Amino acid sequence: MKKILIWGGTGQIGTYLLRKLTKNNYIVTVVTRNIHQKGHIIKTQGNAGYIDIKECSVFDEYKIRKLFESAEICINLIGILFEKKNGNTFKNIHSVFPSLLAKLCKEYKLKQFIHVSALGINEALDSKYAQSKLNGEQDILKIFSNTTILRPSIVYSSSDNFSCNLMTLLSRLPIFPLYYYGKTKFTPIHCSDLTDIIHFVISKKVNANVIECIGPEVLTFKEILNILLNSINKKRLLVPFPLPLAMMTARFFQLLPKPLLTVDQLKLLKYDNVVSGKYKTNFDIGVPAKKIFSDEVEKYSYMWREGGEYSKKKDNVN
Repeated sequence: MKKILIWGGTGQIGTYLLRKLTKNNYIVTVVTRNIHQKGHIIKTQGNAGYIDIKECSVFDEYKIRKLFESAEICINLIGILFEKKNGNTFKNIHSVFPSLLAKLCKEYKLKQFIHVSALGINEALDSKYAQSKLNGEQDILKIFSNTTILRPSIVYSSSDNFSCNLMTLLSRLPIFPLYYYGKTKFTPIHCSDLTDIIHFVISKKVNANVIECIGPEVLTFKEILNILLNSINKKRLLVPFPLPLAMMTARFFQLLPKPLLTVDQLKLLKYDNVVSGKYKTNFDIGVPAKKIFSDEVEKYSYMWREGGEYSKKKDNVN
């Protein structure tokens, strides 16, 4: 049985991935910064004996190094959407830390390093988020040859920070802003489809350097909003926002502890989040994503509808 070391295993992708890997008899060590808050969640994701939990800071190289002594594969899922205090900058989390992991993968002769990055970062030259992701990718590919970088589009599920946040806002606000007229294109991929790709890369020992991970459909931001509105049975006025006004609101929002929108995220919204044509996709390697955005959102959107669980659609019984 392969021993896998996972960083970021308590997030949306991590919890799905833990269930997938332990179900297929992999021994997984999950690293968390706070075992007391996250430990009980991690333990429920697999059978006893398949999950080990370690507490470690991403800035503690001594403890990080010790974790590599018994690992065969390393998976990095850690990423941030906005910068925080205590060293949690885009550069540290997206560039410096992945480079350290790649160095240790090489030093301890691991079989694979799987690094989850983001789609569309080549084009977003004015985004600190995108540039830190791109710099991290370039560094780890130079350091460790057995690296596979996965670049997913928007990853969604019932526990995401995308569709759930949007439905919360749409359920409360009578008017919703359309940045860049809502024309930005996305290829949203369900979390379970992404974890299928990761499992395939591990089980088939895929080493393709960069794989772009996309869902089965291309949707504009406006189309996504309309799907979510339809799912929660709401009608809202979608209003195009002039860029200067959008920038002003983003500067205000990013002052909040958990920003609804930052200036850097607004810059990212300029760029389509679709395949570049420069790299293989999950469809090319034989792992097509199958889940349709509207179908999957319907399964958990009841939480934002009047009536809650009692608003669920009932199956017709003949």
